[in-house]
Amino acid sequence: MIRIFHHYVSRMAFTLLLLELLILLSAASGASLAWLDGRHAVAAGNPYLSSLAFALVLLFSMSTLGMYQHHPREELRHTLIRIMPSFALGFALLSVLVHLVPAIHFGRAGSLVFGLGALGVLLARLVVYTSAQSGMLEERLILVGDGAIARECVELAADRLGLHQFNVVGCVAVAGEPRCVAQGLLLPAELSLLSLARQHEAREIVVTVGDRRNGAFPVRQLLECALGGVAVTDAAAFFEREACQIRIDSLQPSYLIFGGGFDQSFLRAGVKRCFDLLASGAICLLSLPVMLLTALCIRAEDGGPVFYRQERIGLHGRVFRVLKFRSMRVDAEGDGKPAWAASDDPRATRVGRWIRKLRIDELPQMLNVFQGEMSFVGPRPERGYFVEQLCRDVPYYNVRHSIKPGVTGLAQVRYQYGASVDDAVRKLQYDLYYVKNNSLFLDLLILIETVQVVLFGKGSR
Repeated sequence: MIRIFHHYVSRMAFTLLLLELLILLSAASGASLAWLDGRHAVAAGNPYLSSLAFALVLLFSMSTLGMYQHHPREELRHTLIRIMPSFALGFALLSVLVHLVPAIHFGRAGSLVFGLGALGVLLARLVVYTSAQSGMLEERLILVGDGAIARECVELAADRLGLHQFNVVGCVAVAGEPRCVAQGLLLPAELSLLSLARQHEAREIVVTVGDRRNGAFPVRQLLECALGGVAVTDAAAFFEREACQIRIDSLQPSYLIFGGGFDQSFLRAGVKRCFDLLASGAICLLSLPVMLLTALCIRAEDGGPVFYRQERIGLHGRVFRVLKFRSMRVDAEGDGKPAWAASDDPRATRVGRWIRKLRIDELPQMLNVFQGEMSFVGPRPERGYFVEQLCRDVPYYNVRHSIKPGVTGLAQVRYQYGASVDDAVRKLQYDLYYVKNNSLFLDLLILIETVQVVLFGKGSR
């Protein structure tokens, strides 16, 4: 994995994106220049600007449809199925861009450009997937510890859906830990960690031990590994890197204090505010017909109010009133007691079920963004009743209030509706990752994943 603006990105996905950017640029430039002659020079517009627009729009379309997040062992026919709608979406977006910017135009070379681009992407993915299946790009690692955290690391390796693949070759038992991994995963205790790493060609050792103060913790052997060229990683850093989570069960306060991130600078605040206004303004314009139709449907169903306001907790614990389309019955909380909202909440109206599924009920919150109470991307604001409970029962929950809440967020695109304290803990692990590593780059990635959620009903993972 590599870090771009504090966010971890798969080397394989990043390499694939750069390779396809080069392929799309070459296909567009080559086809346009080959087609050009004195008669078509004007009709074809600026070939270099057109090529750049073509490549960026196609990369955006493929990202939106999840082509940089699927399993590397995916069959080529499934890749073909993904490429077709990606290029169709790219064609639609590029057609709009051509009308807005006359200098972007391909003349008669348009069909040739799209054909060469699709062929180049297919060939690139065939080469990359073949390399992945051979195991050349797989990273091997050893776990120090055989407890619950080690078991979760093994499960994470087995359930990987991204392009970064790693293989847990085994675990080294440490005295004092309750064993939670299979007996077959245990490595011989008589060999040193460095010898095991070299024997199994492991390039990294992940420390999953909870209690590191007893004499059984192999400090000297870990130092020997670090000096011997084998990377040594803490479990908290491993989960942050591989799962975009800061795990509560393996977190020490020192990790948050000395781990970097938490950019609250004036520059970051200014960039984020500009992004909030631009993204919210664009979505308001594009979704205006949808919002008008939604308002009519809500009113027609039961004659009740179209919108509802509810007190939520925002930046630094301040209370504000969030604005949403009403998706539940007017008497949803007739007893006056707040209740968790679920994905299939029986209190939802017929219209409400659809607008919640498509996230349309969140669109009026753009007004909260314009007023500065929310950001476009950030942790979802929670009701004060639940915040009091969660701050009391969940460690570090109040950290999420150090930045503005968001209309969408990493937890929203990676996890389901939160309907319990356990769900709140799981979502908090994504929120802590975002609070620690937030940047414009991460905001753009979450925006793309939000589009995937709206279109397909699920995130990338």
